[in-house]
Amino acid sequence: MGRTYLVEESIGQYLTELSTKVKPYVTGLLIGQCSPQRDYVIRAVRTPPKEQQQEESVGPPKLASLDEEWITTHASQVSRMLPGGLLVLGVFMIATPELAKDSQNALRKLIFSVEKSLSKRRLWEPAEEEVSDRAALQICSATKKVVCRTYDVQDPKSSAKPADWKYQSALTASWVALSCTVNVNIHIPLLATSPNHDLEKNTKNGLNRWSKQIEDSVFLINGQVKDEDTELLEGQKKFRGNTQPSTQFSDVKVLTQLCRGTSARSTATVQVCSGSINLRGAVKCRAYIHSNKPKVKEAVQALKRDIINTLSDRCEILFEDLILNEGPQKKNFEREYHVLPQRLFVPVAGSIVMLSDYKFGDEAAGEIQERFVEMLDQPVQAEDMHIAEDISTVDICPVTDSPSDTQLAQPTKAKLLLKLQQNMGLVVAAAVAVLASIFSFNYFSD
Repeated sequence: MGRTYLVEESIGQYLTELSTKVKPYVTGLLIGQCSPQRDYVIRAVRTPPKEQQQEESVGPPKLASLDEEWITTHASQVSRMLPGGLLVLGVFMIATPELAKDSQNALRKLIFSVEKSLSKRRLWEPAEEEVSDRAALQICSATKKVVCRTYDVQDPKSSAKPADWKYQSALTASWVALSCTVNVNIHIPLLATSPNHDLEKNTKNGLNRWSKQIEDSVFLINGQVKDEDTELLEGQKKFRGNTQPSTQFSDVKVLTQLCRGTSARSTATVQVCSGSINLRGAVKCRAYIHSNKPKVKEAVQALKRDIINTLSDRCEILFEDLILNEGPQKKNFEREYHVLPQRLFVPVAGSIVMLSDYKFGDEAAGEIQERFVEMLDQPVQAEDMHIAEDISTVDICPVTDSPSDTQLAQPTKAKLLLKLQQNMGLVVAAAVAVLASIFSFNYFSD
C-alpha cells in the first residue's frame, strides 16, 4: 500500500483554477506535514512566473523550457516561511495531454532537486524513522485527472509508488500549536586562518554547534517533562468533529544543560582568532502538529527545528542583504553592528496554522505583502501581519577593539533601539532524575 495524502479541500479548487490558465503547463509546491500514518497537505503554491516567460514565442508544447533552478530557488524561499512541523512535501504539475508522458519524468527530477537544495541549508539531521517519501502530483488540464505518486528522496534510484489523494474539509481545525521564546547569546570566534574573514561560513559553523545544544535540550510542555513516546494530547479535551478552527495551545520552555555530567571529559583548544561574532536577542518559535494521536517526540522535534531554522534563516537573509548592499568582495574587517530581521506571522484563511516571514526595520508593509503574493500566492492584509518579537542583533568585533572603542562604535540610533538588559535566571528541574542539572538560557530583554 502506498502513502495516503489528506488534502485541504480548498486546494482542489485552487488547482482547478490553475488548470484553466495552463499554457502549456504550470508547476508548484505542495506544503504540509508528514506523519507515520499519513501525510497532510495544507497548501499548494504555484511557481511564480519569470518575466521572460511572458514573452515566450508560440510553438509546440514542450517541457524543455522547465527552469529547474528557478523552481528549487522558490522552494528554498518558501521553506523559510514555514513554521515548525511544516515542510515542502512535494511538487505538482498541471499540463496539457500532449505533455502527459514527459510530466512524470520532469516531476521526479524536480523532487530530487528540491530536496537536495533544501537539505543543504539544514543544520539538523533527519531522524532514522522519518518519512522520506515526497509526492509528485500530476494533473491533466483537459480531463482534470489527478495522479499522485511518491518517491523516496533518500534513495536516488527510487521508483514511483502509487499514493492516495483524498480531500478533506477543515483539515487543520483541531491541530495543536506549540510556541516558545528562546533567548540567544551566541559567541562565535573568527579564526585568524579563515580567508577574507568569511563571516557567513564562520557564522554557520557557530550555529551548527549551537544547534546541537538545542537538540540536547529538555522541553517542558505546559510546565511538564513528558516521555517522548506518550501522546501529546493525553489527558486533554479533544475536538473531534469540530469544523471550526479551535487551536489547542501548548506553552513550551526550553532548558539547556550547561555540563555533560561528571563522566564526560572535556579538552580545551587554543585557537588564534581575529575577532568574534555575537548573536543576541530573543526569538519567537512556533510549531504545528496534527491531532491524530501525535507523540510528544513529534511535537518536540518540530519545535526544535523551528528554533534552529529561524535563527539560521535570518542570518542567511542578513548576509544576502549585505551582499546586495555592499558587494561580495568586501575585505575590510571593521566593527559592524547589524540588526537581524524580525519574525512576523500571518494567518492562513480557514486554518489555525500561521505562516511566517522576516522583516527588516526599513521594509514597508507593502513589500511584505508583495512577497507573500509572489512566494505563497496568498494576499495578505497589513493588519494581519503580527510582528512577534523585539529586535535581535549581530555584533561583529575585531579582536583589536578596546571596550571604549566598542561603546563608540555602536550607532546612536542602534543604541536607542537595541538597549538590552541582561538578567540571569537559573531553573532547576528537580523532577527530572536522569539529569544531573538543568539550567535555563540567559534571558535578554529590554
